[in-house]
Amino acid sequence: MTFSDINALASKRVPFLFISDFKAKNLKLIPLDKLLEADLDFEINENINLTSNKHTIKKNPSTFGEYKKKFDKVIEEIKSGNTYLLNLTQKTSIESDLTLNEIYTCANAKYKLRYKDEFVCFSPESFVKIKNNKIHTFPMKGTIDASLENAKEKILKDKKEMAEHVMVVDLLRNDLSIRAKNVRVKNFRYLEEIQAGDKNLLQVSSHISGELEPNWHKQLGSILETLLPAGSISGAPKKSTLEIIESIEDYERGYFCGVFGVFDGESFDSGVMIRFIQKTRKGYVYKSGGGITLDSDATSEYEEMLDKVYLP
Repeated sequence: MTFSDINALASKRVPFLFISDFKAKNLKLIPLDKLLEADLDFEINENINLTSNKHTIKKNPSTFGEYKKKFDKVIEEIKSGNTYLLNLTQKTSIESDLTLNEIYTCANAKYKLRYKDEFVCFSPESFVKIKNNKIHTFPMKGTIDASLENAKEKILKDKKEMAEHVMVVDLLRNDLSIRAKNVRVKNFRYLEEIQAGDKNLLQVSSHISGELEPNWHKQLGSILETLLPAGSISGAPKKSTLEIIESIEDYERGYFCGVFGVFDGESFDSGVMIRFIQKTRKGYVYKSGGGITLDSDATSEYEEMLDKVYLP
């Protein structure tokens, strides 16, 4: 499948599910009337009532030393001016008695996807919404344990977190401006609380919007091609940062950090595929990470990466 195929299908107002890997090279396009044949489940921007999840997973993470080697290489690239913000991720081996279908069923998340017996994601992060000729994106960048004293004030006043968020917002604003007019930041750095296993996290997001031509659906694939990979899980500047990610991360992200969404014939909604479990021959791996800037602390980033390994 190609982005041109998306343009063609959306031009005919045919409802479909769209799935893209991180590199936007492996696309899946499934008409909604063919879903029963596809062996998958999904939820898009569901209004959920968070319930306590009795299921847990056992983490078998790589060592801090292994992580720090990659972290230090990222810092070297930042000091060389090759990147300003890079989302560094890695995989963590986990143990669970649940099937991917059971994990999907029990997880609480606005965006959920189970793809066959291959992977499942349960994401709190919206990617792009298009409705009434307006496009919206919601970059999420910045995380803190909600139980910490003055957690809200700490995350919003943290200079490193502010710089990281500003870079992502600027990147997404520029990306949207390629395809949309009158691009504006509608809401800057608002907080959402999410359940993260045995703790709650505060995550910082912003809302950016712009105006599209009335026939935007005929160019939906082209719009997505412009925006992918998502800025919040790649970095800035995007081109050189993607090259650095390729050289430093020692595994393929695959569909982790990709996006999935639904065109219903009139509007489009999508989520970023984070909080991601993949089934391998050796068992489950959970892929997670976070943004690195010059002011990042290796220990804090390592702990944040592990905090994001949970069943919500």
